Amino acid sequence: MARRTLQRAGAGLLGLCLAGTLLVGTSPTTAGADPGAEQQRATRKNPTAYGWGGAVASVDPEATAAGLRVLRDGGNAVDAAVATAAALGVTEPYSAGIGGGGYLVYYDAKTRRVQTIDGRETAPTTMPGTAFTDPVSGKPYPMEQLVTSGTSVGVPGTPATWERALQRWGRKSLAANLQPAIRLADRGFEVDQTFRDQTLQNKERFAQITPTAKLYLPDGDAPAVRSIFRNPELAETYRAMARDGARVMYRGPLADEIVRTVRRPAKEPDATLPVRPGYLTSSDLAAYGVVDQAPTVVRYRDLDVYGMAPSSSGGTTVGEALNILDTVNLGRMSTPRALHYYLDASALAFADRAAYVGDPAFVPVPTEALLSQRFADSRACQIPRQQALVTPTAKGDLSGRGCRTAGASATTDQGRSTTHLVTSDRWGNVVSYTLTIEQTGGSGIVVPGRGFLLNNELTDFSAAYVATDPNRIQGGKRPRSSMSPTIVLDRQGRPVYAVGSPGGSTIITTVLQTLVNRIDLGLTLPEAVAAPRASHRNAAEVTAEPAFIERYGEALRSRGYAFAPNPAEIGAVTALEFRPGGYVLAAAEPTRRGGGSAGVVVPSTRR
Repeated sequence: MARRTLQRAGAGLLGLCLAGTLLVGTSPTTAGADPGAEQQRATRKNPTAYGWGGAVASVDPEATAAGLRVLRDGGNAVDAAVATAAALGVTEPYSAGIGGGGYLVYYDAKTRRVQTIDGRETAPTTMPGTAFTDPVSGKPYPMEQLVTSGTSVGVPGTPATWERALQRWGRKSLAANLQPAIRLADRGFEVDQTFRDQTLQNKERFAQITPTAKLYLPDGDAPAVRSIFRNPELAETYRAMARDGARVMYRGPLADEIVRTVRRPAKEPDATLPVRPGYLTSSDLAAYGVVDQAPTVVRYRDLDVYGMAPSSSGGTTVGEALNILDTVNLGRMSTPRALHYYLDASALAFADRAAYVGDPAFVPVPTEALLSQRFADSRACQIPRQQALVTPTAKGDLSGRGCRTAGASATTDQGRSTTHLVTSDRWGNVVSYTLTIEQTGGSGIVVPGRGFLLNNELTDFSAAYVATDPNRIQGGKRPRSSMSPTIVLDRQGRPVYAVGSPGGSTIITTVLQTLVNRIDLGLTLPEAVAAPRASHRNAAEVTAEPAFIERYGEALRSRGYAFAPNPAEIGAVTALEFRPGGYVLAAAEPTRRGGGSAGVVVPSTRR
């Protein structure tokens, strides 16, 4: 499909709305002291909520509160999604923000259609295919050097995504939907253990970049738990967007500052990391546009599962795996046997992801073939009934003939820090939106005086340049993503579920496992979200949470699986389930990433 590029609107968007429940403080950036009478009570985390009138689920209670306030003030699901995402840029700055990009899936209740926006970051047009290669050794630079560098920074897509979504489907202006986040950035929020831990994990590299150290390491340390963190610089950046629209990120003074920051990162004099310059130019920013495109869709258990088409690999890989699983009845199997099929279907789909999926504006992506049931049948017959598939396995034969395979496929991974949110409204519209700056802390580079981190999204390209690799570096190209915002409809075109997750390439398996848990294995949505996870990405070992190995390891090892225990958590799902009469169940993680936050406009005690 040819790419349809949409430029930003020239005029700014104006308007105001009230903010949600926020923390109020008194000092300019952080403070350990009691901020006094002005500080409001922190919003409580609730991982599940039930009721009517619309819902929001995100990883953060302040962000969820911002989205709910917009819904109560007459906004729709798109307005709430933008407000929630903007607030996450304040409270979850190491996972998402206006320096990054993402993918938005929208269900329109009037037309019963699903539509999407590709707001993925793009590589600078002058970026060479050898940008990640050391000219002396001929090998890729160490990943930590690529991550913390201007070289890794792609053109941000998040501001343009917000504006385009609101132009197409919103009821309120960008300015109105930014107001809760502006107030939150000014007043501050209470630092929790997750925020402090993530800052400390990045302390070494943050300390080497002057504006980043100033913002996130005041007095040389991460903000203390229960202190109030404020970001007035980000508030001013949001105000500029409220006045003049998303174009401020792509043309004018702020755009020039972004370019200078990427090309000449402000390092501390004693910096030990090279923090290499990037290739970004003013022309790259000015030329950026989001992409309106059709979603992927597969039929699974009499449901229609919609996702993101390439440049994301989420829709094709989740869809292919579901098609493979649709050849068997998981609900009649024991849990270990059902998990055996889930793991092997994931491995096969990942082999095909690596071999065939990239940015369709630059490489031919056989999306239709990958999502055909004929192809899935030819892959499903390779899964042994009792034993694990031998992995890494080869890519599939796109002709779908028999059980033949062709060639060999490499596996790749990505940074794990992203965020996902879901929203719905009183009219029945639904949004599933995944956004990111890639690594936890992105590139580690804050734009001086602007209060936000830039992405390191270009490290999603394959590190080594191989001419036949669909995900090789090319100027102007979108790197392959694993983001998998998903909306599931019934046969009448009505929403049943909306789901998504962060987690790098484990996003795909997290979304797939959550759907299998809910649809096939009889778990409630909160149970499906909380269940222990494993991720098979066509490697010799399955990455798994300790709780998964403890519960299922013995049974699955007897089938031939080997496990690589993951000390970190896999994913952080947010999801919605829709029931008759406009009733909605909103679910977030009870414990992963410190627990998420779900809310509804009109709560109910009904379960």
